[in-house]
Amino acid sequence: MVALLSLAPSCLGLATPLRAAPPLASSRAAAVSMDYSKEELATALNPVVGYFDPLGLATADFWSQGNEATWGWLRHAEIKHGRVAMFAFVGYIAQYNGLHFGFPLSLPESPSYAAGLTPPEQWDALPLLAKAQIFTFIGFLEFWSELGMETHYMKGGRPGDYPDFPKAGVIPVTPVKVFNLYDPFGFAGKRSEEQKAKGLLAEINNGRAAMIGIMAFLAEQKIPGSVPWGPHLKPYAGEVMAPFMS
Repeated sequence: MVALLSLAPSCLGLATPLRAAPPLASSRAAAVSMDYSKEELATALNPVVGYFDPLGLATADFWSQGNEATWGWLRHAEIKHGRVAMFAFVGYIAQYNGLHFGFPLSLPESPSYAAGLTPPEQWDALPLLAKAQIFTFIGFLEFWSELGMETHYMKGGRPGDYPDFPKAGVIPVTPVKVFNLYDPFGFAGKRSEEQKAKGLLAEINNGRAAMIGIMAFLAEQKIPGSVPWGPHLKPYAGEVMAPFMS
């Protein structure tokens, strides 16, 4: 469902350009802020197709917050969901081929990793408390991403930024400093502005491809043969969109 929600804003990067795009040497701040127009960003992401927005999302006004706030929300949603989809795509391939953690993910009396299960089946095999822990952690990350940033992405902040965690002993209990999730070792901060701008475009394009890829995997498992030229995967009898049913 997350990936499907992201496909809507991802359409903003298609079709005929309305104006020339700036060079990739533009700064990262320019690439992610409102100063980089919708048409310029779309053309920089895909010079062949350019700008394409048949649903008018880029000119909409969600929740009566104004178009700039809406555009910031769409940009942030696409970048964030693209990152999740890239993790999901790689994780799916790894788990489908038998790669997994070398330690149990649940208590001894609960079901653990079972060889031969596909990724959706392995999720179904997790106990309810294990699923609740995962969603609780995701909820905390969402909470902090919304409330921890200095300037919100709907109010002129940079879409895709994830705020630093506070110093030790603040929320909820942080005995030691937690590294920044985006750049924990400070490598990105040492890159040139041109490298940052080019990397951002690559991240968005790779995220779009991953959103299509992970949904293709799930569609092929649920409806064998539904993905043209796709891999032949083991059919899945469960409900992909109902994570707590099993």
